[in-house]
Amino acid sequence: MTSMYLLDANMFIDAKNHYYRFDTFPVFWNWLDAALANSQLVSIQMIRDELLKGHDELAEWIETRQDWDCFLPVDDEPTQRKLGEVASWVMNQPYKDEAKSDFLDCGDPWLIAKAVTAGATVVTHETYEPLRLNKVKIPNVCRAFDVPYLSTFDLLQRLGVKFQP
Repeated sequence: MTSMYLLDANMFIDAKNHYYRFDTFPVFWNWLDAALANSQLVSIQMIRDELLKGHDELAEWIETRQDWDCFLPVDDEPTQRKLGEVASWVMNQPYKDEAKSDFLDCGDPWLIAKAVTAGATVVTHETYEPLRLNKVKIPNVCRAFDVPYLSTFDLLQRLGVKFQP
């Protein structure tokens, strides 16, 4: 079992918008703070940069943590090489051109490339949809590169996290 978990942007965004809103579930954000601070959970700098563009409460939260070591760089040679493989794979699939472009223009392919080179599990709320051609889904690409992935809820269960009053 892997010990590194790479967080997708939607893990943060969905938590803020739905499941763990800042004002009603601060214990989640306190737990996330501790997990990021001790590198139990990590993400990449490109995901951080995407979140900072939000100009909302989440962007403010990320901004105070943007220099933390939990936001890994992707400029290392193995990740760069793997990104080329991910991009090539996506371009050779029957996805619509706009879907390919959207996927390759965000942090998602970098997240998967880093997961391959780091031996990490991707944490995302996206689901595997092999027949969907209008959006490249992270789990579809993860499967092509043998990268494990799970949802935030599965991550919390796997880590044995309990939110109690």
